Amino acid sequence: MAQEFYATGHRKNATAKVWLVPGSGQITVNGLPLRDYVTRATLEVVVREPLQLAESLGAFDVRAKCLGGGKSGQAGALRHGIAKALVNMDEGLRSVMRRAGLLTRDSRVKESKKYGRKRARRAFQFKKR
Repeated sequence: MAQEFYATGHRKNATAKVWLVPGSGQITVNGLPLRDYVTRATLEVVVREPLQLAESLGAFDVRAKCLGGGKSGQAGALRHGIAKALVNMDEGLRSVMRRAGLLTRDSRVKESKKYGRKRARRAFQFKKR
């Protein structure tokens, strides 16, 4: 069996478990082709970004399992996981991925709702008279 490279990616509340195998360039997420899974062209571009930077777009098959969050968060988690798996495969790609900001976990998450307010920051309307 060909050598597999594994990594996990995170974004918002989404987690992606990513396996990279030398192959023809197919990307499968939760058993579906990438195009059917993310449904938006912009998210497809986001997911393919680390493979383009590594100039290995048609060289690897990507198999991934996404959990939690929405489609946008899962696409970001996939991007993070693919970048980490590529670095596991070839340590020379670390500087390229780091410069593009693909190895840094985007830590922005939704702020929790506060008691006595409508949302996280939205207060009730102030009435002077």
